[in-house]
Amino acid sequence: MGWAILLLLGGVTLAALILVARPMRGAIGPLCAALLVGAAGYAWQGRPALPGKPTPPRANHPASDTLFAQERTIWLEQVGPEAQLLDAADSLIRNGDPDYAIAILRGGLFRAPNSMMLWLGLGNALVTYADGMVTPAAQYAFEHAASLAPKHPAPGYFLGLAYAQMGDLDSAERLWRGVLANSPADAPWRPLVEQRLALLARIRAAG
Repeated sequence: MGWAILLLLGGVTLAALILVARPMRGAIGPLCAALLVGAAGYAWQGRPALPGKPTPPRANHPASDTLFAQERTIWLEQVGPEAQLLDAADSLIRNGDPDYAIAILRGGLFRAPNSMMLWLGLGNALVTYADGMVTPAAQYAFEHAASLAPKHPAPGYFLGLAYAQMGDLDSAERLWRGVLANSPADAPWRPLVEQRLALLARIRAAG
């Protein structure tokens, strides 16, 4: 059956090529040679008797909420179109679809390119998609969020959180100490950042 299909396709292809290349008669010979080379390769390595084995679709692996999803209500607005997009992205990530989360956040940024919140969400989605690694694209998303709102503590905190989860404790500590240095004494997020720094100290002491 495989040989019959090969011969049929080869004949149709050759006829079409001859019609196309008829004005250029010198090209017909090389075209025929190319088809013969392809047929020879199939004869050498082709195994038409093997059963088909289609590539399975990418499996989704439902997961729990990311720390970004759990803690962003402390740092970011909870209402409005940007918050709704972050809710949708968090839901997709929870269902094991961080690639779709990236897609909808990029769509949101196309309409609102200066949204610090959406850039933070994109950074989180990119880290999740990369299995917890802070890729150059994710780092750019977090740092661009910081450039859009240089006085806001959230970009530094969440980039530090991503580094901590990746195991880069030095980068996490540097960012979190920067957040504390630029936060008012009565800022509601100070206890959380201080707890994170204390946890880093315990990890270092235990390691």
